[in-house]
Amino acid sequence: MGGKARTSIQRPIAGTEILMAHPKLSLWQYAVLGLVSISAPLGDSCLSRGMTGLPDITLAHPGTLVAAVFTPWIAVGIALLIGFFASYLTALSWADLTFVLPATASGNVIVALFAHFWLHETISLQRWAGIVLITVGVGFVANGPSLTEHPAPAVKLEEEQVQ
Repeated sequence: MGGKARTSIQRPIAGTEILMAHPKLSLWQYAVLGLVSISAPLGDSCLSRGMTGLPDITLAHPGTLVAAVFTPWIAVGIALLIGFFASYLTALSWADLTFVLPATASGNVIVALFAHFWLHETISLQRWAGIVLITVGVGFVANGPSLTEHPAPAVKLEEEQVQ
């Protein structure tokens, strides 16, 4: 998928052209957003799982940090976070940040579920309430178009009319 997904729409008033986002995402784009949504929380959970069996890491002892990177759970977590970053960049290549970033907000819920059921962490009622508030707030933001509308440059329109 190269470039921003745009289509041209001709306005009858004064012959101006506006670039608008496609109203629907493709199956591939939904898959990329799904990967963005799941890879970061899963990667973070793997990092947390890997760190539970290790001693505290400080910058005073960088060798412990290097050794931690090579433990299985942490290595898997890093790989998942690299996958997140790649899919995030892919999504940003065809959609605005204000459209892609809300997809990562579902990660708050996923992280909480992984933490509770897989890592056996206790999650307070206040944290659950915070997660719900963030998720509801993101729902308001996510209802916009995937790509901001931009007027075409006037110079370009004049060149097209001359030809």
